Amino acid sequence: MMEITAVLGDITEQQVDAVVNAANRAMRGGGGVDGAIHRAGGLAILEDCVRRFPSGLATGDAGWTTAGDLPAQWVIHVVGPNRHAGETDRSLLLSCYSRALEVADSLGARTVAFPLVSAGVYGWPLEDAIAAPLEVFRSASTSVDEARIVAYDATAYDVVRAALVP
Repeated sequence: MMEITAVLGDITEQQVDAVVNAANRAMRGGGGVDGAIHRAGGLAILEDCVRRFPSGLATGDAGWTTAGDLPAQWVIHVVGPNRHAGETDRSLLLSCYSRALEVADSLGARTVAFPLVSAGVYGWPLEDAIAAPLEVFRSASTSVDEARIVAYDATAYDVVRAALVP
């Protein structure tokens, strides 16, 4: 069974096989987690995004690239729903996590660090941005040993920790 852990910190510093990037559809870098991963990982990530995703990636889907200068081996990019743009279908958010696990399995990744997809500038409510991955992780059939939810601030971390208590 996959272990679900919570970490307060910077996703770009996680010592895992793969980090998940909350990307935008264009797959060319952006703000928030996306910007942090591209800055820390270097140009190799953007170059791989351009090569592997010339037309971008659909909301709810996932794909992978090199991790460049990050301590991880791969970046698994997911495109979460943007509530501010009217994307309110929760199944798209769930799909981000299930597709990320599928990609992780295809790569042989055993440890994966996840941000709270869509919880930042895309405006998904924090409580549900935490409930969604837990729902997917607890029912997933995967070879991933650890799904690490990385919260950048103490408030989100406290909510994640509380949600992990049985």
